[in-house]
Amino acid sequence: MTATLPSTAPATERVRPRAFVPALEGMRGMAALGVLLTHVAFQTGAAGTPVVGRVWGRFDMAVAVFFALSGFLLWRPHAAAARGLDSAPPVGYYLRHRAARILPAYWVVVCAVLVLLPSAAGTAGLRVWVSNLALLQVFVPLTLTDGLTQMWSLSVEVAFYLVLPLLAFALVRLRGPAARWRVPVLVAVALISLGWNFIPVPTPDAIHADNWLPGYLPWFAAGMLLAELAEHSVRLSRWWKFGGNQPLMWAVAAVAFLLAATDLAGPAGLTRAEPWQYAVKMGLGAIIGFALLAPLVLRDPDARGHRWLESPVAATLGRWSYGIFIWHLAVLSIVFPVFGILPFQGDFGYVLVLTVAITLPVAAASYALVEEPVRRWARRRDRVRRSSEPEPAP
Repeated sequence: MTATLPSTAPATERVRPRAFVPALEGMRGMAALGVLLTHVAFQTGAAGTPVVGRVWGRFDMAVAVFFALSGFLLWRPHAAAARGLDSAPPVGYYLRHRAARILPAYWVVVCAVLVLLPSAAGTAGLRVWVSNLALLQVFVPLTLTDGLTQMWSLSVEVAFYLVLPLLAFALVRLRGPAARWRVPVLVAVALISLGWNFIPVPTPDAIHADNWLPGYLPWFAAGMLLAELAEHSVRLSRWWKFGGNQPLMWAVAAVAFLLAATDLAGPAGLTRAEPWQYAVKMGLGAIIGFALLAPLVLRDPDARGHRWLESPVAATLGRWSYGIFIWHLAVLSIVFPVFGILPFQGDFGYVLVLTVAITLPVAAASYALVEEPVRRWARRRDRVRRSSEPEPAP
């Protein structure tokens, strides 16, 4: 249901944002297309173009939006529970539904790529199969393979899924009046995490600890912080005013994005950044994620919605976003040979159109044939389980 604030309500009345925010679905679709764009730019060589190439390459910040979305949506029940407004889901329920959402469609992609894509199948030994099926690519050397290299971020995301219940337990005492300390604690965690890349973590060759969850916690924390602000008391109503100001917040996101496209956030291409550049990139990504999402969840409930992000087209792209993400590199890998295009030799616009045109129906099929049926099955299974549980004794 949508909570609304009557125009005659006193200034101290608390307003909860809507449980479902349609614009977030549209933003998820835009983030998926952003990831697709940056990979097309890299593989066509457009990312090496002076000035504009740095902008294309920095669309990898779309991952920051994905992570902030996960942080907001998955942390919000815990933020509400800390204030007695709702109850957080049991850990078992939460993990089952995360697995149902992520794994089946992902396993289909992995099997399809490692069997059918020649450049991947030829090098797919047991270690590659196991690492990819188990989402351990960021921990096992040389297991990110053609058509699946984007899955490093999914590996990080799943690590966050597993750690989130532990984070919720760590803050379980910050409830009621003590809930006001949850925002400072999350900000502190995010700031401390910015120093992760300065720690000399021993890793095997071809593995970098900066691709592990601690390095990306600031991006998740941006969404978690937003969840806390969205569920906070009227004492933080001023945050609703500033955070809900779309022109202001999106201008902040644009400035952070342009700064991220400079050497402040690391060199162009695959050259590894210095620790301070990595920290700057993580900080700017957190700002981008927070600033893009804040107006969507903190806006005045009586204000007009976001016409584009809430449009049927954006909503459809949002539903297909996971399929777009997991399939687009496999599609891109076959676009080059099928259409006779040489990688890294240009044709950015042509390859982008072809990749989008092929990826969208594949993503739609993934949603209709795998993702949604599995989610419905998981929901039915939980309803049956609840109905079969004995009622508590009076």
